[in-house]
Amino acid sequence: MPWDIFERAASRYEGWYATPRGERADRAERALLERLLTCFPTARMVLEVGCGTGHFTAWLSQQGLWTVGLDRAPAMLAELHERVPHVPVILGDAHQLPVREGAVDLVVFVTTLEFLEEPAAALAEAVRVARQGFVLLVLNRWSLGGISRRLGPQAHQSLLSQAHDYSFGSLRALVQKAAGKRLQKVHWASTLFPDGLWWGQMPIPVGDVIGMAAVCTTSSPPRPSVSALKERE
Repeated sequence: MPWDIFERAASRYEGWYATPRGERADRAERALLERLLTCFPTARMVLEVGCGTGHFTAWLSQQGLWTVGLDRAPAMLAELHERVPHVPVILGDAHQLPVREGAVDLVVFVTTLEFLEEPAAALAEAVRVARQGFVLLVLNRWSLGGISRRLGPQAHQSLLSQAHDYSFGSLRALVQKAAGKRLQKVHWASTLFPDGLWWGQMPIPVGDVIGMAAVCTTSSPPRPSVSALKERE
Protein backbone atom coordinates (compact mmCIF):
# COMPACT_ATOMS: atom_id res chain seq x y z
CA MET A 1 0.00 0.00 0.00
CA PRO A 2 1.20 3.60 -0.51
CA TRP A 3 3.26 4.53 2.56
CA ASP A 4 2.38 8.22 2.23
CA ILE A 5 -1.04 7.50 3.72
CA PHE A 6 0.80 7.32 7.07
CA GLU A 7 2.63 10.53 6.27
CA ARG A 8 -0.72 12.32 6.00
CA ALA A 9 -2.08 10.70 9.16
CA ALA A 10 0.92 11.46 11.40
CA SER A 11 -0.48 14.50 13.20
CA ARG A 12 -3.67 12.72 14.30
CA TYR A 13 -2.34 9.18 14.69
CA GLU A 14 -1.53 9.34 18.41
CA GLY A 15 -4.93 10.80 19.26
CA TRP A 16 -6.63 7.47 18.56
CA TYR A 17 -5.06 5.99 21.69
CA ALA A 18 -6.94 8.57 23.77
CA THR A 19 -10.33 7.27 22.60
CA PRO A 20 -12.14 4.56 24.65
CA ARG A 21 -11.49 2.00 21.94
CA GLY A 22 -7.88 3.07 21.61
CA GLU A 23 -7.28 2.88 25.35
CA ARG A 24 -8.69 -0.65 25.49
CA ALA A 25 -6.56 -1.77 22.55
CA ASP A 26 -3.49 -0.13 24.03
CA ARG A 27 -3.84 -1.95 27.37
CA ALA A 28 -4.41 -5.29 25.68
CA GLU A 29 -1.56 -4.94 23.20
CA ARG A 30 0.94 -3.80 25.80
CA ALA A 31 0.05 -6.75 28.02
CA LEU A 32 0.45 -9.17 25.12
CA LEU A 33 3.72 -7.58 24.07
CA GLU A 34 5.00 -7.82 27.64
CA ARG A 35 4.13 -11.53 27.69
CA LEU A 36 5.93 -12.22 24.41
CA LEU A 37 9.03 -10.31 25.46
CA THR A 38 9.56 -12.81 28.28
CA CYS A 39 10.55 -15.29 25.56
CA PHE A 40 13.74 -13.22 25.17
CA PRO A 41 15.01 -12.71 28.75
CA THR A 42 18.52 -11.65 27.67
CA ALA A 43 17.43 -9.21 24.94
CA ARG A 44 18.76 -5.69 25.51
CA MET A 45 18.73 -3.97 22.11
CA VAL A 46 15.46 -3.75 20.14
CA LEU A 47 14.56 -2.37 16.74
CA GLU A 48 10.89 -1.52 16.25
CA VAL A 49 10.05 -1.60 12.55
CA GLY A 50 7.14 0.60 11.50
CA CYS A 51 7.35 2.53 14.76
CA GLY A 52 5.11 5.37 13.58
CA THR A 53 4.77 8.09 16.22
CA GLY A 54 6.64 5.95 18.74
CA HIS A 55 3.73 4.87 20.92
CA PHE A 56 5.18 1.42 21.53
CA THR A 57 8.78 2.52 20.96
CA ALA A 58 8.52 4.69 24.07
CA TRP A 59 6.93 1.84 26.01
CA LEU A 60 9.70 -0.58 24.99
CA SER A 61 12.27 1.96 26.12
CA GLN A 62 10.50 2.21 29.49
CA GLN A 63 10.92 -1.55 29.94
CA GLY A 64 14.67 -1.07 30.17
CA LEU A 65 15.35 -2.03 26.54
CA TRP A 66 17.69 0.03 24.39
CA THR A 67 15.22 0.78 21.63
CA VAL A 68 15.56 2.22 18.13
CA GLY A 69 12.54 3.15 16.01
CA LEU A 70 12.44 2.77 12.24
CA ASP A 71 9.79 4.10 9.89
CA ARG A 72 9.42 5.05 6.24
CA ALA A 73 7.32 8.18 6.87
CA PRO A 74 9.34 11.27 7.89
CA ALA A 75 6.29 12.93 9.45
CA MET A 76 5.78 9.94 11.74
CA LEU A 77 9.38 10.13 12.92
CA ALA A 78 9.02 13.88 13.48
CA GLU A 79 6.05 13.19 15.78
CA LEU A 80 8.07 10.53 17.58
CA HIS A 81 10.98 12.91 18.12
CA GLU A 82 8.59 15.51 19.50
CA ARG A 83 7.10 13.01 21.97
CA VAL A 84 10.19 11.02 22.99
CA PRO A 85 13.32 12.92 21.90
CA HIS A 86 15.68 10.54 23.72
CA VAL A 87 14.75 7.58 21.46
CA PRO A 88 17.00 7.25 18.37
CA VAL A 89 15.26 6.78 15.03
CA ILE A 90 16.13 5.61 11.54
CA LEU A 91 14.32 6.63 8.36
CA GLY A 92 14.19 3.43 6.36
CA ASP A 93 12.24 0.74 4.55
CA ALA A 94 11.17 -2.48 6.30
CA HIS A 95 11.87 -4.41 3.10
CA GLN A 96 15.53 -3.40 3.10
CA LEU A 97 16.61 -2.48 6.61
CA PRO A 98 19.61 -0.11 6.70
CA VAL A 99 21.04 -2.18 9.56
CA ARG A 100 23.92 -4.61 9.77
CA GLU A 101 23.47 -8.35 10.16
CA GLY A 102 23.04 -9.33 13.81
CA ALA A 103 23.07 -5.70 14.96
CA VAL A 104 20.17 -6.01 17.44
CA ASP A 105 18.85 -8.66 19.79
CA LEU A 106 15.24 -8.40 18.73
CA VAL A 107 13.01 -6.89 16.04
CA VAL A 108 9.44 -5.90 16.95
CA PHE A 109 6.51 -5.26 14.59
CA VAL A 110 3.32 -3.83 16.15
CA THR A 111 0.48 -3.78 13.57
CA THR A 112 3.03 -3.12 10.85
CA LEU A 113 3.19 -6.33 8.83
CA GLU A 114 -0.40 -5.85 7.60
CA PHE A 115 0.52 -2.66 5.75
CA LEU A 116 3.67 -3.85 3.97
CA GLU A 117 3.79 -4.64 0.27
CA GLU A 118 6.12 -7.62 0.81
CA PRO A 119 5.77 -8.92 4.37
CA ALA A 120 7.88 -12.01 3.67
CA ALA A 121 10.80 -9.79 2.64
CA ALA A 122 10.40 -7.68 5.78
CA LEU A 123 10.48 -10.76 8.02
CA ALA A 124 13.54 -12.08 6.19
CA GLU A 125 15.22 -8.77 6.93
CA ALA A 126 14.22 -9.07 10.60
CA VAL A 127 15.82 -12.51 10.75
CA ARG A 128 18.98 -11.08 9.18
CA VAL A 129 19.47 -8.22 11.64
CA ALA A 130 18.19 -9.85 14.86
CA ARG A 131 20.36 -12.20 16.90
CA GLN A 132 17.56 -13.72 19.00
CA GLY A 133 14.38 -13.43 16.92
CA PHE A 134 11.36 -11.22 16.44
CA VAL A 135 7.94 -10.38 17.90
CA LEU A 136 4.79 -9.67 15.89
CA LEU A 137 1.47 -8.15 16.86
CA VAL A 138 -0.91 -8.41 13.91
CA LEU A 139 -4.60 -7.91 13.19
CA ASN A 140 -6.57 -11.17 13.07
CA ARG A 141 -8.51 -11.75 9.87
CA TRP A 142 -11.01 -14.10 11.52
CA SER A 143 -12.02 -11.91 14.44
CA LEU A 144 -15.06 -9.67 14.66
CA GLY A 145 -12.76 -6.72 14.09
CA GLY A 146 -11.30 -8.38 11.02
CA ILE A 147 -14.74 -8.87 9.52
CA SER A 148 -15.58 -5.24 10.29
CA ARG A 149 -12.41 -4.08 8.54
CA ARG A 150 -13.48 -5.90 5.40
CA LEU A 151 -17.26 -5.60 5.43
CA GLY A 152 -18.33 -3.31 8.27
CA PRO A 153 -17.89 0.32 9.34
CA GLN A 154 -14.08 0.09 9.48
CA ALA A 155 -13.98 -0.75 5.76
CA HIS A 156 -14.45 2.96 5.09
CA GLN A 157 -11.60 4.15 7.33
CA SER A 158 -8.52 5.38 5.49
CA LEU A 159 -5.96 3.29 7.39
CA LEU A 160 -7.70 0.18 8.71
CA SER A 161 -9.39 -0.52 5.40
CA GLN A 162 -5.92 -0.89 3.87
CA ALA A 163 -4.80 -3.60 6.29
CA HIS A 164 -4.03 -7.08 5.01
CA ASP A 165 -5.07 -9.08 8.08
CA TYR A 166 -3.71 -12.54 8.88
CA SER A 167 -5.17 -15.80 10.07
CA PHE A 168 -3.18 -17.72 12.66
CA GLY A 169 -2.22 -20.34 10.07
CA SER A 170 -1.04 -17.88 7.44
CA LEU A 171 0.98 -15.92 9.99
CA ARG A 172 2.67 -19.01 11.41
CA ALA A 173 3.55 -20.24 7.90
CA LEU A 174 5.06 -16.85 7.07
CA VAL A 175 7.12 -16.88 10.27
CA GLN A 176 8.38 -20.42 9.72
CA LYS A 177 9.44 -19.67 6.17
CA ALA A 178 11.22 -16.45 7.10
CA ALA A 179 13.12 -17.88 10.08
CA GLY A 180 14.00 -21.15 8.34
CA LYS A 181 16.58 -23.31 10.09
CA ARG A 182 17.21 -20.66 12.73
CA LEU A 183 13.72 -21.06 14.18
CA GLN A 184 13.75 -22.77 17.57
CA LYS A 185 10.25 -22.17 18.87
CA VAL A 186 7.11 -20.13 18.25
CA HIS A 187 5.08 -18.72 21.14
CA TRP A 188 1.72 -17.09 20.53
CA ALA A 189 -1.54 -15.87 22.03
CA SER A 190 -4.40 -13.62 21.00
CA THR A 191 -6.06 -10.70 22.75
CA LEU A 192 -8.75 -8.05 22.28
CA PHE A 193 -11.73 -10.34 22.47
CA PRO A 194 -15.23 -8.86 22.16
CA ASP A 195 -15.78 -6.42 25.02
CA GLY A 196 -16.99 -8.23 28.13
CA LEU A 197 -16.12 -11.72 26.88
CA TRP A 198 -12.50 -11.90 28.00
CA TRP A 199 -9.94 -9.32 29.03
CA GLY A 200 -6.59 -11.11 28.86
CA GLN A 201 -4.76 -13.37 26.42
CA MET A 202 -5.55 -16.90 25.33
CA PRO A 203 -4.06 -19.46 22.91
CA ILE A 204 -7.23 -19.29 20.85
CA PRO A 205 -7.01 -17.34 17.56
CA VAL A 206 -10.25 -15.38 17.82
CA GLY A 207 -9.06 -12.16 19.46
CA ASP A 208 -8.68 -9.09 17.26
CA VAL A 209 -4.89 -9.18 17.69
CA ILE A 210 -2.58 -12.18 17.36
CA GLY A 211 0.83 -11.98 19.01
CA MET A 212 3.68 -14.25 17.96
CA ALA A 213 7.27 -14.56 19.16
CA ALA A 214 9.77 -16.36 16.95
CA VAL A 215 12.75 -17.51 19.02
CA CYS A 216 15.78 -18.08 16.79
CA THR A 217 19.26 -19.45 17.26
CA THR A 218 21.81 -16.76 18.00
CA SER A 219 23.35 -15.44 14.81
CA SER A 220 26.37 -13.34 15.77
CA PRO A 221 28.11 -11.55 18.68
CA PRO A 222 26.60 -8.31 20.07
CA ARG A 223 27.27 -4.95 18.48
CA PRO A 224 28.53 -2.45 21.06
CA SER A 225 26.94 0.84 20.00
CA VAL A 226 24.30 2.65 17.96
CA SER A 227 26.91 3.54 15.35
CA ALA A 228 27.20 -0.17 14.59
CA LEU A 229 23.54 -0.33 13.62
CA LYS A 230 23.77 1.53 10.34
CA GLU A 231 25.01 -0.38 7.36
CA ARG A 232 24.19 2.11 4.66
CA GLU A 233 22.94 5.69 4.73
